[in-house]
Amino acid sequence: MTTEAPSEFNNLETLSTADLLAGMNQLDHTVPQTVARALPQIERLVEAAVARLGAGGRLFYIGAGTSGRLGVVDASECPPTFGVPAEMVVGIMAGGDGAIRVAVEGAEDDAEQAWRDLQTHNIGAGDVLVGIAASGRTPYVIGGLNAARAAGLATGCVVCNAGSAVAAAAEFPVEVVTGPEFITGSTRLKAGSAQKMVLNMLTTATFIRLGYVRGNKMVDMKLSNIKLVERGERMLMDELGIDEAEAAQLLQQYGSVRAALVARL
Repeated sequence: MTTEAPSEFNNLETLSTADLLAGMNQLDHTVPQTVARALPQIERLVEAAVARLGAGGRLFYIGAGTSGRLGVVDASECPPTFGVPAEMVVGIMAGGDGAIRVAVEGAEDDAEQAWRDLQTHNIGAGDVLVGIAASGRTPYVIGGLNAARAAGLATGCVVCNAGSAVAAAAEFPVEVVTGPEFITGSTRLKAGSAQKMVLNMLTTATFIRLGYVRGNKMVDMKLSNIKLVERGERMLMDELGIDEAEAAQLLQQYGSVRAALVARL
């Protein structure tokens, strides 16, 4: 497994802060190119997600450690960004929600638990399950994908090693082979960055395809704070050629950028 291969750097404790940062940055530059090589795989996963979510399905992530936390983060950002229901994209951690903050040792080794966790959400054949595992060998993820695929779900994964058991369990695998880490085996670094990029692509492209973006604007975003209200006002000003006062009045009247645009265009 290349994610476990020895770092290209050594004697890290002897390096200056400047050299440590330069070394990490040097390796980080390789991540976008690695993700680019996986674009055809990402495209297939997006198309599967568009088909299932467009028909009323949901997207679920499962993972452990950094991988699981990245799934939870991506899922939690979809409702405020795209205005979708919270249950439309769900991130599930091995060890439960408490493991988001404090590691639950051994939770990732239970190959049966992921499917039990998913069943609490009434998961079904119309849904999509994406397993996230840098190593590609996490039993929690493999077991969940195998059970989901047998139940008729669309299954994908994001892994950072080639030819892994997780990829073999998924119908739409995404393999982003990031190579050795700055600290040997610390996949919260390059592998984590690559996984975050892929998840961003997956949900962003999916919800654009499903109509949750107009032009290049998040017209369905939830107006949950001052910053987002002001962003909504700017969107209306740009789209309708109106001043700030009128934009504020429209936003207050209709409650969303999309509703205001539909009313005025």
